[in-house]
Amino acid sequence: MVSRTAAARRYMRRFVPTMIGYVVLVIGTSLAVSRFHPAGGALVALSILPALPILGMLLVIGLYVREETDEYLRQRLVTAMLFGIGVVLAAATVLGFLQIYRVLGQIDVFWAFPLWCASWGLAQCVLAWRDRAGDAA
Repeated sequence: MVSRTAAARRYMRRFVPTMIGYVVLVIGTSLAVSRFHPAGGALVALSILPALPILGMLLVIGLYVREETDEYLRQRLVTAMLFGIGVVLAAATVLGFLQIYRVLGQIDVFWAFPLWCASWGLAQCVLAWRDRAGDAA
C-alpha cells in the first residue's frame, strides 16, 4: 500500500467535499435553470454557483503544494501542474486560431479546467511510472 504524506491526506479531506459540492451545485443549478427559467441577476448568480467549488479546488491544490514538506513530491507535483498548464495553453492557442479563421465554431472555455486536471493527472501517472521504472533498474 502506498503511504501518503500528511499534506496528501489533508488534500484528500479537502478535495472530496469540494468535488461533492461541485456535483451538487452543477445538478442543482441545471435543474433550477431548466425549471424556473431565471433571468438577469438571478441567472448570473446561478451561473456562477457551480464555479465556486472549482475556485475552491484551486485553493485546495495551492494549499497542498504549500503544505507538502517532501521536496521531491512537491517538485513532482509542480512539474505535473506545469505540464497541465502547457497542455491547456497549447490547446487554447491552436483552438483560438482555428476559431479566428472560422475553421471551428465556439468551444466553451469551461473545458480549460477539466483539460488541465486531466493533463496534470496524466503527467503524475507518467512521472510515477518513470520513478518506479527507475527503482527497478
